[in-house]
Formats: sequence, structure tokens, C-alpha cells
Amino acid sequence: MPEIYIYNKRECDTKKCTAAKLGRLRLAKLVYHIQKIPRSSVILYPFSDCVVSPGDREQAVRASLAAIDCSWNSFQPIKMPGTLLARKLPFLLAANPTNYSIPYKLSTLEALAAALYIMGFKEQAQELLSKVKWGGTFLTLNEEPLYLYSSASNPAEILEIEKGYLSEYSNQKVRSSTIV
Repeated sequence: MPEIYIYNKRECDTKKCTAAKLGRLRLAKLVYHIQKIPRSSVILYPFSDCVVSPGDREQAVRASLAAIDCSWNSFQPIKMPGTLLARKLPFLLAANPTNYSIPYKLSTLEALAAALYIMGFKEQAQELLSKVKWGGTFLTLNEEPLYLYSSASNPAEILEIEKGYLSEYSNQKVRSSTIV
């Protein structure tokens, strides 16, 4: 199982922050400078060109899995140290109360759990999700894509699977906006 690090930018309410909760529960190590994340760690970064995949499993075990905790309202690209392996998550729906059912707007806890699940650490993902009331909902909403992503043989296959979900999601939005 990989160690989990969270680069906390201190931009959200600590009472509602899933990253702070993981830190309090000692399920993740909070750091306040990105350079404190171990070299060669897999870091979740939405501006990456590479998608997280089962192939990242060994690297996450060797170094760690990391995430950036900050406000979605002010998130801007940051200078990523070349010593970290940046990965983005494929299409998934948020289950957190703030962004429920919005694609890609996952809480830090959801993002880490999704990456763990995709890399084959399903029990660790479920443990993180068990710490919030809506954790089971995240797994229910994303059951099929998480299964398919975790079964993919490479990142290109994940991107193909994601294309199908993006197309389906777009068609559902068009249909729902035309219903009177």
C-alpha cells in the first residue's frame, strides 16, 4: 500500500476539508510545501497530460501517492517539480455534497480513493471513503468506470474508456435540457 501525502494549500474550511480529515485520522501526511512530497511520487494533478493507471501501482508503492488540496474556485496550474510523476484522473462524478454529480470536481479524499482504486488498492480506497458519510455513494456513482479503469491494460485504454463516458454524459445533458 502506498503512503499518502497531501500538499495542503490552506484554501478551504478545515472543518469541511477532506484532506484535513485524512491528516487528523493519520491516513495521510499533510505537507505545506510541494517539495516535501517524496521524490518520484505519483501526484494527482488535473493539468497533467498523463492519466493515472494500474501501471502506476509500483511507483506509488515505491515512493507515495500524493494530491494537491486547494479550492476549485481558485485552482491554477502550479510549477510541478520534475521529480514528481503528475497524473490526472479520468472522468468520474463527485459524490461530495458541494459538487454532487459534477464530473471531475472531486474532493481530495475522492481523488485519492479513485487513484488507489484504479491502481488496484481497492481496500485502501474503501477505507478512505468510509471516513465520510457519502463515501459509499462515490463508489456507487462510479462503480462501472472505476472497474473498467482498474482493468485497463494501459493509459491509452483508459482514455478510450473515458471518451465513452464523456460522450454519454454530454448526450444525457442535451436530453435533460430539452425536456419540458
